[in-house]
Amino acid sequence: MAEGTGKSTDSSDICEKSSSQKCNILTPKRTPKEAKPHHCDICGKTFSQRNLLIRHIRVHTGEKPYHCDICDKSFSEGSHLTAHKRTHTGEKLYLCDICGKTFYQKSHLTEHKYFHTGEKPFHCDVCDKSFSRKSHLTTHKNIHAGQKPYHCDVCGKSFSEGSTLTKHKRSHSGIKPFKCDICGKSFSQVGSLNRHKLIHTGNNPYHCDTCGKSLSVVT
Repeated sequence: MAEGTGKSTDSSDICEKSSSQKCNILTPKRTPKEAKPHHCDICGKTFSQRNLLIRHIRVHTGEKPYHCDICDKSFSEGSHLTAHKRTHTGEKLYLCDICGKTFYQKSHLTEHKYFHTGEKPFHCDVCDKSFSRKSHLTTHKNIHAGQKPYHCDVCGKSFSEGSTLTKHKRSHSGIKPFKCDICGKSFSQVGSLNRHKLIHTGNNPYHCDTCGKSLSVVT
């Protein structure tokens, strides 16, 4: 008992909160910096959990510890391996309720729906262009960075976009999938087909500023 008060100095008098409540004295609030104590020493990003930091570091190291026992492909995250295995089983769990198309991964369904809504949530911080898919933004950024990670294994030329490499390879293979429905002539690129069609329509959009003559193609 404390002198002159008649009250006990029992430790329960320190905090009068019920046992179902947290005491701020015992659990002080963390500052935003303290809430993410795990730091990546490569890029400086911070994470609230150590396992998130470990997963992030694989982006820098290129480590892919999750292996597919069917085709030997490897992945940096277990969830990516699980989704990949569905390509072997044919299982597609995620259904688009707009067009009925199905997908192996939920993220693919989410990005697919942007085509229906017209939403482009992935923004380039260099030129402000926006994209409906994160992979398209990543490819686009190669242009700004001057990176050309897509290499032609025939002639060695490099390109910043995979689609450009695909078009280029047609020049080696001789494949011409774009056919003129007027004269039957075929082209390796859709742009070449569109320019060719100007000959049939009589549209001459290219004008010479010296002689004034108009042409359907640039020569």
